[in-house]
Amino acid sequence: MPWRGVFQRYVLKCPVTEAGEVSRRTYTHEASLYVHWPYCLKRCSYCNFNKYIPRSVDHVLMTQSLQRETQTLLHISQVSRITSVFFGGGTPSLAQPCTIAAVLETVSKHAQFSANAEVTLEVNPTPAGKTRLRDFVAAGVNRFSIGMQSLNDSSLRVLGRDHSPQEALQTLSEARTVCPGRVSVDVMFGLPDQSEDSWQSELEEVLSVCDDHVSLYQLTLERGTHLFKQVQLGEVHVPGDDVTATMYKRARNILKKAGFLQYEVSNFARNNAVSTHNIGYWKAQQYIGVGPGAHGRFVPHSLQGVLREARTQTLEPDVWIREVQQHGHATRRQIQLSHLELLEEVLVMGLRMNEGISHQHWAEFSPEANLHQVFGVSEDFQQLQQRGHLILDDGGLRCSWEGLALLDSILPMLLLRLEMFFKKPAASAATAGRTHGQRKR
Repeated sequence: MPWRGVFQRYVLKCPVTEAGEVSRRTYTHEASLYVHWPYCLKRCSYCNFNKYIPRSVDHVLMTQSLQRETQTLLHISQVSRITSVFFGGGTPSLAQPCTIAAVLETVSKHAQFSANAEVTLEVNPTPAGKTRLRDFVAAGVNRFSIGMQSLNDSSLRVLGRDHSPQEALQTLSEARTVCPGRVSVDVMFGLPDQSEDSWQSELEEVLSVCDDHVSLYQLTLERGTHLFKQVQLGEVHVPGDDVTATMYKRARNILKKAGFLQYEVSNFARNNAVSTHNIGYWKAQQYIGVGPGAHGRFVPHSLQGVLREARTQTLEPDVWIREVQQHGHATRRQIQLSHLELLEEVLVMGLRMNEGISHQHWAEFSPEANLHQVFGVSEDFQQLQQRGHLILDDGGLRCSWEGLALLDSILPMLLLRLEMFFKKPAASAATAGRTHGQRKR
C-alpha cells in the first residue's frame, strides 16, 4: 500500500513531552507487553523479520530468559498494570504452551493483569500449530492471529510458506472452535501473478470461513529477501501500483458489504472484535518489548528516567540469552526522543485509524497548540480538505474513506507542516495561535 513507507519510517519513534514530563495520555503506570519468539522452521521468501532457523531450541532456557527479562523490564518501567499481551515472531506457535503460561504468570506476579485482558498468539497454520491451540488457550491465550496469507497453492509456494490452503482452513476452523469470536486472519495481496479478479475471489473465499477480524497486507519487497532478488531478475512478476490500489479498494468494499468496519488502514472487524493491543500502538501508548530484537517504548522510572525511551533488545537469540543471564535484560539500544518526534508519532499512527485524532487526544500531547493552529491555516491542508481527503471538524482530524487509501501521499505534507510550526520561533508560534483564535471567533 502507498502508506507503508511513511509508516515504517516513523514506527520506531518514541514520544516525550517538551518539558521532559511524559504526557498523561501515555499512561506511565500502564503498558502493553510484546513478546518476541524468534524461531521458525523455515524462512519465507518475502520475510526480513528477526527470525532464526535453529537446529534445536532449549525451551527451558528460553522460558527462563523471557521470564527474567519480563520481570526486569517491568521493574525498570515501574508499570503497575499490563493492559494486553501479544506473542509475535518468528513463529510463536512453535513455543511450548508452558512457556506462554510462564510468561503470563510472571506478568501477573509483578503487575496488575486482568483475567479478561487480551492475550494474542500468532499462529502458523500448519498441523503442528493446529494441534496445540487448545493447550495455548489453557495456558492463557484468548485470541489467535492466523498467518493464512493466501488460499492459493501457487502463491503459497512463491511466498515460501510451509502450509497448504487446506491446512490453513483446518487451523482456522479449530481456532474458531476453541476461541470463538476472537480469531483474526492475515491475508496478503499484490502477490506475484495475482490479478484483481483472482484476489477478489480469494478474499470472498476467506470471508466465507473467517471469524470477526481480518488484516490485509500488501506484499512488500524487502531488500535482501529471496523474493526481492527474484523480482529484480525478472523471474517473478508482481502487480503494479495501479493494480494493487484497485485490489485494496475492492477489498475495502467487499469487507464493508460483509459487515466489517475498517477501523484502521489494514484492519477490519465486525461485532466489535478489534485488537485492543494494536489500538494501543496507534494511540501512542506505552509498550514493553521482551525477547530477541523486540522493540519497546516506556519511561524507565526506576532509573530516574522522566523521558519515554525507544528500546531495542539484542537481536541474536544466543547473545540475547547470555545478556539476560548476566544483566536481567538485553537492551541493546535506548533513545530519548523530542517533543516534535512525539507529535510525529501521534500524527502518523493516529491517522491510520478511521476515527483519526480527537482534539482531546492531541491536546494531551500538545497542550500549547491545537489541531486547527498547527494544520488548519495551511493552504496545502485546505486543498486536501477541499478534495475531500482530510476532515478537520469538532471531532478532530481524520482521513475520509478515500483519503485513508492515500495516507502515504498525504503524510509528508502534514509532517512538514508539523515541523515548520514547532521549529519556528516561539513568538511567531504564539502570534499564529492568537490570529487563528481571532478568526475562529
